[in-house]
Amino acid sequence: MKLDTERIDRVVLALLHLGLHDDFRAWKSFDWDAMDRLHKKGFISNPIGKTKSVAFSESGLRESQRLLAELFAAADGEG
Repeated sequence: MKLDTERIDRVVLALLHLGLHDDFRAWKSFDWDAMDRLHKKGFISNPIGKTKSVAFSESGLRESQRLLAELFAAADGEG
């Protein structure tokens, strides 16, 4: 099965926002290929290293918050 990596990247970026801490860092517990693509797109710091989290760029933080709302916000009256 061929996967749509662009859609995967959007979901991973949105879910990274759920692990937000220290104002702009997120725990790096997702697929390494997706994390590397997000780094190459400029949304997060380099995921390679000993630290257990990555830093969002300003645009990455904004986009992760936007995608979280777009993809996962409950419709009015739900949740």
